Amino acid sequence: MIAHKKTFGIGLGMMVSFGIVLALIFLPLYGGQNGLNYLDSLYNSISKGSAYYIPAVKEEVQDFVGKTVTVKVTAEDTTTARQTALLFDNVGRDVRTEVFGADLTIRGDLGKVLESCLADADLMYHNDGARIRSIYSTDERQVMYNWYKALSEMETDLKRQKKFKEAKVVSLVIQKAVECSYNYYTIEPKKITDALAIVVFSLVFYVIYTLWYGFAVMFMFEGWGMKLEH
Repeated sequence: MIAHKKTFGIGLGMMVSFGIVLALIFLPLYGGQNGLNYLDSLYNSISKGSAYYIPAVKEEVQDFVGKTVTVKVTAEDTTTARQTALLFDNVGRDVRTEVFGADLTIRGDLGKVLESCLADADLMYHNDGARIRSIYSTDERQVMYNWYKALSEMETDLKRQKKFKEAKVVSLVIQKAVECSYNYYTIEPKKITDALAIVVFSLVFYVIYTLWYGFAVMFMFEGWGMKLEH
C-alpha cells in the first residue's frame, strides 16, 4: 500500500529516468563504443600521457654504464631462452651470453643492457611494435615479456650476490619502463588539458548520477511509508 503517492511518483520517475540514462550509457553511441568503454579509453590515454618515465630512468641507468656483472637467468623453456639471448646479443660486444637449455649466463656491462632494454621500451611506449619485430623477428609483446622475465631473474640474482644498488636500478627499469610500455601498448597518449571538459563533465556526472539513484530509492521507500528513524 502506497502511503504517499506523490513522493512515490517522484521516486519512480527518477528511477525510470535513471534506467533510461543507464541504457544510453551502454549503447555504442560514442564513436562506436559505449560510454563506459569510451571513458575507460580516455582515462587510459590520459594516464599514459603522464606515465612517460623512460627519460628519467635513462639518467639513473647512466651511473651503471661500465659496471660489469655476471648473472644467471632461467627462461620458461628453450625457445624462450633463445629469444631472451637475442635481447642480450643485441646489446653488442659489451655483453656475452651463454645458453644451456633453458638457462642463460649473462656477463657484461649492466648499464648497456639496461640502455638496450630502455630503447625497446621506448619504441613500445610509442606504439612502434613493428620496429621491435624487425629487430628480433619476434612479436613485440613477447619481446617485452622476455625482458620482464629476464630482468626479474637478474634482480633476484643480484640480490643474492648482495649487489643491492644494481638490483634496485634493474627493478626501476622493470617498473617504470618495461611494465608501463607493455601495459600501455597501442594506447595513444593524451594530456588532460586536451580533454578537460569531458573529464570534468564525467566526474560531475558520476556524482550527480550516484545521488540520483540514491534519492530515487529514498523517495520510493518514503512513498511506501517507510522512514529511517534514530
